[in-house]
Amino acid sequence: MAKKNVGNEITRYLTAYINGVERGMLSARESISKEAVKKLREKSPKKTGDYKKGWRVTTEKRGKKIVHNKTDYQLTHLLEFGHANANGGRTPAKVHIRPVAEEAVEKYIKETERLIRKWH
Repeated sequence: MAKKNVGNEITRYLTAYINGVERGMLSARESISKEAVKKLREKSPKKTGDYKKGWRVTTEKRGKKIVHNKTDYQLTHLLEFGHANANGGRTPAKVHIRPVAEEAVEKYIKETERLIRKWH
């Protein structure tokens, strides 16, 4: 009889652990992706303003968040890495995506580790 109770208790604890960590990770994804959009809007080149206003978060299956530029997606690579001009010169890179992406990944990793330690 005691073994059955122990098994139920382990199952209950593991279910609470999984649900708690999963809820925390979903919340972290939401807040970190919104923060990334805000920072990209601040750091994006502002020649016309359309590009910087185009940053969005899209939610895919299983809560996956995609941060992208909805209005001027064609410019992201050209601005981030620079490009050749018609006259033979080069436009310098305006690195603004990579630092925000790296910061978001680092924050997500730290928050996930914090959640796991909290439930451990």
